[in-house]
Amino acid sequence: MQQITSFDPEILELPFYEDRHRRLAEALGTWCDARTDLWDEVRQEDPEKAGLRLVRQLGEDGWLAFLDPESGAEGLPGDHRALCLTREALAYAEDLADFAFSIQALSATPVIRFGSDAQKRHYLPRMATGSLVGAFAVSEEEAGSDVAAVALRADRAPDGGYVLNGRKAWIANGSIADVYVVIARTGGAPGALGLTAFLVPADTPGVRVGRRLDALAPRSFAHLDFEDCRVPEDAVLGKPGKGFVIAMDLLERFRMTVGAAALGFARRAADTALARARTRSMGGAKLIDLQLTQASLADMDVQLNAAALLVARAAWEADRGSRRFARHSSIAKLHATEEAQRIVDTAVQLLGASGVVKDSVTERLYRQIRALRIYEGTSEVMRLTIAGTLDTRRAARAARDI
Repeated sequence: MQQITSFDPEILELPFYEDRHRRLAEALGTWCDARTDLWDEVRQEDPEKAGLRLVRQLGEDGWLAFLDPESGAEGLPGDHRALCLTREALAYAEDLADFAFSIQALSATPVIRFGSDAQKRHYLPRMATGSLVGAFAVSEEEAGSDVAAVALRADRAPDGGYVLNGRKAWIANGSIADVYVVIARTGGAPGALGLTAFLVPADTPGVRVGRRLDALAPRSFAHLDFEDCRVPEDAVLGKPGKGFVIAMDLLERFRMTVGAAALGFARRAADTALARARTRSMGGAKLIDLQLTQASLADMDVQLNAAALLVARAAWEADRGSRRFARHSSIAKLHATEEAQRIVDTAVQLLGASGVVKDSVTERLYRQIRALRIYEGTSEVMRLTIAGTLDTRRAARAARDI
């Protein structure tokens, strides 16, 4: 297989991956490499316009076809390894492309996994072509990583259906989405027990885009306001009271993909730093000949390899149906995002003043990587989650030897 810069070919040859994943990686790399003009153009556009354009492009070129499992599309595995490879390639090439892909997949996955046949027929074909944009609306100003604290209410209407009242905050694609997957509180059950998922078209009376947000790395972000927003009974996604299960199922599956995106950012930063070190002179020698530089580059390579292996393992565990895949997804997300932050920072340091020039590769990466330590659960929440999955039986056996 021809080497593609966004992937480590030695990682792809490991048994975690199959030939179909290697073919996907090669096709993705070729596609991304051929669209440098598109990446330059979307960086200059308004984030909302760029987001719509990229979702449409990804759909037109077939990269979202897996979102409609009934379409019979061939050549695009829709498993977790494919999701991770796609995010890694897109993040390496252009942050906005990864963002467009990930939010579309994030919002379509609950419909794929929990939607009725009618809901799947209504939404998935258009989401797969990019003609209908989705958003996942769970976060609130007082309920970020704590999904069980969601306060937006969905009360039963006397004549059937539900009435939604409240706000959602920091919703990715919130200002351009055609449909929202909304987690709301129904009934009187406390915490996680009282949540239900809904499919709410953006043109439903009573829902509107509130304040648009300027993020550190520009993209479509907005608050959503729900005021006497009436939805029919068939807007419920899955079963009433199962909203927390749906939200956590989704987050657990996508945390590893956040790690994959971080890997793409980090590999781009490391490649940029290596290229600069080979050409930049300092004290009569090339920067790469200095031992401190070599040590930094070696550390980058170790960090990249560890992150790539953890992401691959998490995706493989999920694809083989392991009951503990969520643990590995959290581990991959935590390690890859934290190490990617360090790699990007080191790359900026190696490039010196040129590394902080506005709109340079490393300056963009420095802004883009920071948010990944928050998305789909902060690093602190990931540590608590991982700690809660530790095997206490092994610890008990070890204690006998102390």
